[in-house]
Amino acid sequence: MAIDDIAHVIQLSVAPVFLLTGVGALLGVFTGRLARVVDRARRLEDRLEHLSIERHPDLLDELRKLSKRARLMNVSISAVGACALLVCSVIVVLFAGAILGFDVSYVAATLFVLAMVALISGLLVFLHEIYYATKHLRLGPIGGRGTSD
Repeated sequence: MAIDDIAHVIQLSVAPVFLLTGVGALLGVFTGRLARVVDRARRLEDRLEHLSIERHPDLLDELRKLSKRARLMNVSISAVGACALLVCSVIVVLFAGAILGFDVSYVAATLFVLAMVALISGLLVFLHEIYYATKHLRLGPIGGRGTSD
């Protein structure tokens, strides 16, 4: 295999590598958000140990909402993680095809499309979690002036 062929494969691999960097950043954001939800749920669980659930059903309800948010973030992280694996597979397939002399264009294109589907799915679930979190946001009166509207 000529050095020009390897250089060409490396050029083809650069775009998926940049995509992989962005996906890695998304995973960092998503796991950070999941960690905050889990920490909040643990604090609520600690409070519930010392309180009567019958007297504080709102805490149990909030814990259920946090559990749903954690599940949504887990699905989102899994989908974006699958995207990262598929992008890595595209890079491997491109190099294997170049080294072995096979036409891997259909396989690489299929893997890339699947990666984009996984990324879109993860982002959609993330948006759903954001919507769910803001929908159930409890904002009390500001400055003790009562509720407006």
